[in-house]
Amino acid sequence: MSDDRLIVAMDVPDVIAGLELAETLGDAVSFYKIGLGMLTGGGLALANELKQEHGKRIFLDMKFFDIGATVEAAVRGIAQFDLDFLTVHGDPHVVRAAREGAAGSDLKILAVTILTSLDRADLDASCIKPGSIADLVQERAGRAFAAGADGVIASPQEAALIRALPEAAGRLIVTPGVRPTGAAMGDQKRVTTPAQAIANGADHIVVGRPIWQAANPRSAALSILHDLAAPLPKSDD
Repeated sequence: MSDDRLIVAMDVPDVIAGLELAETLGDAVSFYKIGLGMLTGGGLALANELKQEHGKRIFLDMKFFDIGATVEAAVRGIAQFDLDFLTVHGDPHVVRAAREGAAGSDLKILAVTILTSLDRADLDASCIKPGSIADLVQERAGRAFAAGADGVIASPQEAALIRALPEAAGRLIVTPGVRPTGAAMGDQKRVTTPAQAIANGADHIVVGRPIWQAANPRSAALSILHDLAAPLPKSDD
């Protein structure tokens, strides 16, 4: 089985493209992320097929945010599919509701701190309170853990700060915003390399376009896995 620290984001148009990508990657990849953009393209059907028929682990990236009762009902519906990870926004009332919805299942609830595509100017435009992104991410992560999150989604640049929290013991840190050396940044603003993300304390990294847009996606995935096999020393920051 492949190193499941690598989660490949299936940000492709539909189920057919997703199955083709999974076939191309084969046994090199064991964990896939299916996000909101794939939902209308049959994302849930793809998640179930990859899980039940191909034995893959599945991270459903829905980023639920609503009143507690609605979040709880939505998560309860997802939990019946025996998937692995589900994202919700990191607001404590959302996390608590999601935990209720996931009760009795193995579904891990991951709380989004601050999207890796955002910077301080974006937060100002959204009327988010002053402070550095790193400080806000650490604070939101701590509150999400206190509310019962199994883990958090955060930039690899903030992973070390989160890992240092006492509340982070035994919790997961999953980091998008990971780019192999030389890869285009795309719409990400707070990035590191795969090895650095793991060194900073991440349990899993999420990589999408640098793999599925590559001329040879399997080779691109194997290159990242090679980097993960020889990680950098852990950050002391």
